[in-house]
Amino acid sequence: MSKKQKTIKQQVSLSGVGLHTGNTVTMTFKPAPANHGFAFSRVDLEGIPTIEARAEYVVNTQRGTNLEKNGVQIQTSEHVLAAAVGLDIDNLLIEINASEPPIMDGSSKYFIEALEKAGIEEQEVEIEEYVVKEIISYKDDVSGSEIILMPSNKYQVTTMVDFGTKILGTQNATLETMVDFKDEIADARTFSFLHEIEMLLENDLIKGGDLNNAIVYVDKELSENTMQKLKKAFNKDDIAVKSNGILDNLTLHWANEAARHKLLDVIGDLALVGTRIRGKVIANKPGHLVNTLFAKKLAKIIKQEKRNNVPKYDLDLPPLLDIHQIMDILPHRPPFLLVDRIIELSDKHVVGMKNVTMNEDFFVGHFPGSPVMPGVLQVEAMAQCGGILVLSTVPDPENYLTYFMKMDNVKFKQKVLPGDTLIFKAELITPIRRGICHMQAYAYANGKLVAEAELMAQIAKKK
Repeated sequence: MSKKQKTIKQQVSLSGVGLHTGNTVTMTFKPAPANHGFAFSRVDLEGIPTIEARAEYVVNTQRGTNLEKNGVQIQTSEHVLAAAVGLDIDNLLIEINASEPPIMDGSSKYFIEALEKAGIEEQEVEIEEYVVKEIISYKDDVSGSEIILMPSNKYQVTTMVDFGTKILGTQNATLETMVDFKDEIADARTFSFLHEIEMLLENDLIKGGDLNNAIVYVDKELSENTMQKLKKAFNKDDIAVKSNGILDNLTLHWANEAARHKLLDVIGDLALVGTRIRGKVIANKPGHLVNTLFAKKLAKIIKQEKRNNVPKYDLDLPPLLDIHQIMDILPHRPPFLLVDRIIELSDKHVVGMKNVTMNEDFFVGHFPGSPVMPGVLQVEAMAQCGGILVLSTVPDPENYLTYFMKMDNVKFKQKVLPGDTLIFKAELITPIRRGICHMQAYAYANGKLVAEAELMAQIAKKK
C-alpha cells in the first residue's frame, strides 16, 4: 500500500533555553513542500542560511549531534528530529534564532505537542522508503558500540545500554512501531552522570542547565564542594540523592528511561539518513558518534543502490509510441529530435529510448576523433521525454510548445558513446499544474546511470 508524504498544516513556535548557551531560543516549525525533508534555517544570521538535516553535515557529536554547513551550525538537533519522525512527518522547515534548539525538559515531548498543535496533513507525493534487504552494520571497536539494521516489515528500534556503572546497570528499550513513539519514547529525558556534570560546569558548558531537563545519575561520592556548585548552578536551596541513585530533582517516568532516551536519540540521528527506513535497528551501547557514522554509511549505501537501480525494459516489444507518433506530439524534428521511442507513459512518469549511432550530426564536431554525446543533449533528450509527459495531458499537443524553466542538480556519471542505447526515465516531483512540469529525470546506458537532472518545463500554446 502506497503512503503519502506529510507535513504540518500551519506554522507553530515555541521558546526555551539552549542547554549549552543558556540563551533564550525561539524555534518555529513551518510546513515544507514534498521531497523537502527536514532542514534548519538560522533566522538570526544574515541571509537566513539553511542547513539540511543530513548525515553529511555532522561535524561533531560531543554532547549532541551537531551539524555545520558553510560555517553555519546547528547543535543538538536529535530531539527535534526524533519528534518529527515519531509523528510520521516527512517535510519540515525548522526556523531558529540561535545555534541550538531549546532543551525544554530534555525530551521530545514539547516538540511533539507543538507539531500536533500545528496539525499534520498529507501531501500529494508518495513517500520514498528504503526497504532493508540484508543486514547492514557498523561497529566502533574502541567503545564496543554497534548498530545493526536488518530486514523487517516496518521501522523498529531496540536499544541496549551498558555504561559499566552499578547505578545505571544494563537497560533495554524497544519500539515495535512508530505509532507508539509519542506514548512510549517521546517523554524520555536526557541523562548524564555526576562526573560529566562536574566537568561541564567546570568548563562553563551548560549555561542553560537546569536540574529539570536532565536526569543525573550519581556515579560517585557527592562531595560538599560539588554539592555547593550544583546548588549554585541550578539555583536550588538543597540537593540530595534518591535511593535509586539519581539526584532528587526528578522522578523517573520509567525504570528504563535512560534506554528509552537512547532510543529517542537513535531515531533522531537516523533521521539524518534523509530517507524513511523499513527495517529493524538494534543498537548496542548507542551514542551520537556511532549513530551518525552509521547514518553516513547507510545514506551512502542508499545513494549507491539508487544509482545502480537501472530499470529493465524489453526493447523487443512494440513501443507505446514510435518515432512517427512522437513527431505528432513534439514539435522537434531530426537532427534535434532525440527520442526514438516511448516505452511507458502514465500520468506521473514516462520512459523513452534513443539509439545513439555513429551517424549522429553532433559527432561530426564533438571530439571527432573520440566521439562523445554532449551532456547538454542528454539533458535535452530527458526534457523531450518530459515534454511528452506534459503534452499527453492536453487534447491537442500539436498546438503547444514546451519551454525549459530551470534545471537543478544536473550530474553526468558516464560517457555516452556511439552504439549505446539510452533509456530515459522522468518522474513527476509535483503534480502538473498550469502546464508546469517539475520532474526528476534519469538517463541509463549499459546497465549504468549516465546522467540525472531535476527539470522544470512549461507548455505554452503556439501563437
